[in-house]
Amino acid sequence: MMLEPFALSIAAVVEKLNSNLTDGLTENEVKQRIKKHGKNEIAAKAGKTKLKILMDQFNDPIIFILAVAAVLTFFFNDDLPETIAIITVILITVIIGFIMELQGLRSLEALRKMGITESSVLRDGKIKAIKSSLLVPGDIIIIEAGDVVSADARLITIENLAIKEASLTGESRAILKTINSLPKNTTLPDRTNMLFKGTTVEQGSAKAIVVETGLHTQLGKIQQMGSEVEEQRTPLEKKLSELSKWLIWLTLIFAVLIIFTGYLRGQDMLLIIETAVALAVAAIPEGLPVVATIALARGMLKLSKRQVIIKQMEAVETLGATNIICTDKTGTLTEDKMQVHTLVFEDETVTEIQNKAHAYFNELEKSEAFNAMLMTSMLCNNVILNAEELRGDSIELALIQFAEKVHFNPKKVKEEHPEIMEIPFTTESKLMATLNKNEAKGYTVYVKGAFESVIHHCNTILKNNTSEEFKNKKEWISRENDLASQGLRLLAFAFRNHETKPNKNDLLSELTFIGIIGFLDPAREDVASTIKVYKEAGIKVVMMTGDHPGTARKIAEEIGLISTNATSNSIIHGKDLQFEGEHRTNQTKILDASVFARVTPEQKLKLVQLFQENENVVGMFGDGINDIPALRKADIGIAMGIRGTQAAREAADIVLKNDKFTAMELAISQGRAVFDHVRQFVVYLLSCNLAEVVSVGLAALLGLPAPLLPLQILFLNLVTDIFPALALGMGKGEVDIMKRPPRKANEPILTRKLWSSTIIYGISITAAVVGITAYAYFGLEFSAQIINNMAFYTLVLAQLFNVFNMAENKVSFFKNEVIKNPWVWSAIGISLFLTIGAYYIPPVANALFLINLSLEQIGWVIVFALGSLALSQIIKRLGGTF
Repeated sequence: MMLEPFALSIAAVVEKLNSNLTDGLTENEVKQRIKKHGKNEIAAKAGKTKLKILMDQFNDPIIFILAVAAVLTFFFNDDLPETIAIITVILITVIIGFIMELQGLRSLEALRKMGITESSVLRDGKIKAIKSSLLVPGDIIIIEAGDVVSADARLITIENLAIKEASLTGESRAILKTINSLPKNTTLPDRTNMLFKGTTVEQGSAKAIVVETGLHTQLGKIQQMGSEVEEQRTPLEKKLSELSKWLIWLTLIFAVLIIFTGYLRGQDMLLIIETAVALAVAAIPEGLPVVATIALARGMLKLSKRQVIIKQMEAVETLGATNIICTDKTGTLTEDKMQVHTLVFEDETVTEIQNKAHAYFNELEKSEAFNAMLMTSMLCNNVILNAEELRGDSIELALIQFAEKVHFNPKKVKEEHPEIMEIPFTTESKLMATLNKNEAKGYTVYVKGAFESVIHHCNTILKNNTSEEFKNKKEWISRENDLASQGLRLLAFAFRNHETKPNKNDLLSELTFIGIIGFLDPAREDVASTIKVYKEAGIKVVMMTGDHPGTARKIAEEIGLISTNATSNSIIHGKDLQFEGEHRTNQTKILDASVFARVTPEQKLKLVQLFQENENVVGMFGDGINDIPALRKADIGIAMGIRGTQAAREAADIVLKNDKFTAMELAISQGRAVFDHVRQFVVYLLSCNLAEVVSVGLAALLGLPAPLLPLQILFLNLVTDIFPALALGMGKGEVDIMKRPPRKANEPILTRKLWSSTIIYGISITAAVVGITAYAYFGLEFSAQIINNMAFYTLVLAQLFNVFNMAENKVSFFKNEVIKNPWVWSAIGISLFLTIGAYYIPPVANALFLINLSLEQIGWVIVFALGSLALSQIIKRLGGTF
């Protein structure tokens, strides 16, 4: 590992690495160095194998309970059909979960293949194209515009080189590079003589010597930091696990009560244990894992059609719980391309150029300064205009696009003003100049570049359409500083007319200053409306960027993240952000801030951690290497599929294939709907199962005939319960779902109110089942089998009617999401068809002990079943349950 190569001379670096600038390394040297340093790879976190994905599906407490129930049913009840039925439930749940997670894994693998790169390297005196993984320290690499840098390297020679380092540092503008040695304490963003793995060459070309590969690169170090972060379990995983523990305890309590009461009554112990197992099966909602898995899988599929890849199903629901979204700026909130934003002349300043109508520019064209600036923008410009797609430096592209916006034809202008001579841009001169032939007689020098470089060559300035002595340079320096503090990237413009062709040495003498153009990477058009939706939904958006505070503020204002008169407390600079020690930043100040500028990857990680410690569910957008630790730490990490680095995609839970920030609005809405549906079908299933347990237990205590037999219970749980529960999970969600505040992070699936609702609905169904059992036994004096069948059919209908209790109590019974859900009506139809069909299939009817009932008996079944729904609705409307 080479220490501080940026502080060494090129010769010293070459000597330390035992390389050769003329011939590069030999293939034998490369082989030895690969053995010593390893391949130039950053081992991605080992992906799940198919076997691991499959085994993970069994890691669910309810699956464990069902497995135990299957074993007990087989050994104590000696009931093979019931055992097979329970095992079928387990297998359905596992298979669905396995298929969905495997689909997410394959989508991610396809994205990963997009990230394989090659490098041009000098070896044995020849330039070769090799896989980037085979680079070693000491290799001489050649890079050009558009290349992705494949290793950390010290620059040797450069030609107009600018590197986009946003993925590493968060800085949106391209960094101009040099080859000079730098001081030892130079920070990472200021190491202008270095190339870093994962960054992109925006313009120019260079030769460099590789100093670090693999895990020793800056990318490798950050990714290691991310791999050390413990990944969070999703809120749904935590909540379902907690609910499962409750169910385990309830099951044990029911079983112990049955065994204890049976023992006191002197019943046969084998019979007692069989009854306890039957009630345990009744207590556990076998359909819950199946329905939860299908609801999440459906949400996952729905989002995949909208270009949102979910790597784990539980992440769908976690989106619905998110109340803070942290996001980087460049490319996520912005277009990641420069645009002309501000024009500054001696007489006038024009801002928000992109919002001006064409008529405004017609008036502006009367200004000599405006016309001179446009001519300079088009002629002092190296963008290739003949290609199918414009190519070149992002700033020069922005100038051409601006000229086209005001209806100039850059290609025609260049043809009419042919270039005679050029002074190319260098990091030393920080300016570019061209000499062009005029349409009439004469020549014009056009100059653009850094303000301090251009102004140095100017002795006059355009004012009131004439050239005057440039007396107010100090005032212009102040104006330039003010614009720079706003985060604009600035270019100064100058020109001079000549009657005869000047020589090259005189091109920059006695120039006339035109003015300044300020550039900004503009906000995406659809971001502002999305931010507004998030605010209405009670979700706070936090910008965390490595960019300039002025740039961050301007974009934050433009998208409505902060108001234009927001206090300085809304923005925190990375240098003022301390998490430990006596100088640590006030925690309330951090939690209230909406924008963090010039922050490091470690600070992003600590910000996410701080939000989580304050009971927030955090979603983190990121596309760069610098986002990896925070992506891993967040409850939901969200990476960009097109622009995002491979490392960021690996670290995230969700990948946006279309790179749209707005895609998450749909995802969050879907997540909220999924959780609402999970709650609905948990209440539905538990209330139905509670009714089964209490009905059997109460009938036993009252000495009534058994209203339900073990296999009938399983039939109900797997047939008549599961279809309505599935239908609840297929709903669209309430129309106001994105206008509600997010639920609290620590809120369980079943709140006290929902537990109350579950008990009320369960007791209402129990009243119907025990009621008809008692009435048929004492009043109608029917046989035990007829009573059992009447109770069974009553329970079937009462449970199907129970689905209508799942609508919120604030809405009309006849106009709500459940009533309008066509899947609910289909589910009721299927359940009735299967129940009636069971009677007409002799083997099934025999297993369920089903017999023929008279019309009178069926009539009483309907009356008692409807009575359970009426009782539930009366209590619900009066008591304010769910």
